[in-house]
Amino acid sequence: MLPNKAGSWKTLLLSLAVVLTVSLLAACGKNGEQSADEKPKDTSKVVATYKGGEITENEFNREIGMMKLLYPNYAQMLDTADVRETIVKQEIAYEYLAGQAEDAAKTAGAKSGQEQFDQFKSSVGADQFKTMLDQQKLTENDVKNYLTNIMTVTENEKAKVTDEQSKAEFEKNKDQFTTATVRHVLINFTDPKTNKERTKEATLKLAKDVEAKLKNGADFAEIAKKYSEDPGSASEGGLYKDTPVGQWVDAFKEAAKTQPINEIGNPVETEYGYHIIKVESRTIADYAKLTAEQKDSLMSSIVSNNVTNFMTKDLDALITKIDLPAVPAAETGKDGTKEGTTSPEAPAADNKGAADTGTDSSTGPADQKSGNSEGSTGTADGK
Repeated sequence: MLPNKAGSWKTLLLSLAVVLTVSLLAACGKNGEQSADEKPKDTSKVVATYKGGEITENEFNREIGMMKLLYPNYAQMLDTADVRETIVKQEIAYEYLAGQAEDAAKTAGAKSGQEQFDQFKSSVGADQFKTMLDQQKLTENDVKNYLTNIMTVTENEKAKVTDEQSKAEFEKNKDQFTTATVRHVLINFTDPKTNKERTKEATLKLAKDVEAKLKNGADFAEIAKKYSEDPGSASEGGLYKDTPVGQWVDAFKEAAKTQPINEIGNPVETEYGYHIIKVESRTIADYAKLTAEQKDSLMSSIVSNNVTNFMTKDLDALITKIDLPAVPAAETGKDGTKEGTTSPEAPAADNKGAADTGTDSSTGPADQKSGNSEGSTGTADGK
């Protein structure tokens, strides 16, 4: 499947901000943690004002630089007027929320921000990290303060989450915690050998032929290796092991949740084709048995929702003025790339939090959930 690219840049950037919040690599950035004697006074033009604060041109330029640092593939697109306005609103949101944070959240945010900075720098290497900073006219302190600010917001929101909210979030997302081990054979609507479309009737007939072989006692793994047209699992005998059922498209998910254990099911239709499925095991989620990591995932989801709600429902009422500078003219460097962007040879920042905009032509039951690109045919463990 191909990832869904519909929607406005405002929606895209909002989703990026939320993903970065949850993944601990994200948004916003005054150098608020520096004292006045550690940096020169910022006398640049005020480009936005909001209840209790303001954003200067220098601060806004750092925000743009941080977005380009984390999302080099979006660099040129970030220099359009409508996107820049969305970015400054994102910056205001995190500035405001960080300013409202409790002292304990600020302390925890500073600690987490330093940890994330160290991890980020280590993941790309010191020399490459310096090159990336130089390209965006950023310093290490800019990155540290950027991460500290976002982590302060995250820690403050996490402190508000109650056990009742976590339980309610669990019930809404139970499929993400219910796992199943399944084998399946996919007969695709497109013949992978000829790339010719099959009719639904022809596809179903092939699927029923496979179903008959399996119900007559043929070994499932061998049949999957021979007949399955899912490149993500065929070589593994059609196996998806201990996978959250919420990762799969609806019809496949329902079969994984409800089909009797170790029985060969009737062909299940999805947008890919027809699947013959055997559920080998299933673990129904129980909130009381969730691991600390799973409960932290629920908390992160609640934090994400809270930040999203603030940005979409409350933010505009706090903003009194936005007067951004004109989009800078493109400048090219010695290597021919636009200045401020990552050169084609330079690796991007660590993938944590970075949106994957690539497409995957493979087919399989994976659904687009929680930011995962549609098109993944692998299981949760990367198979």
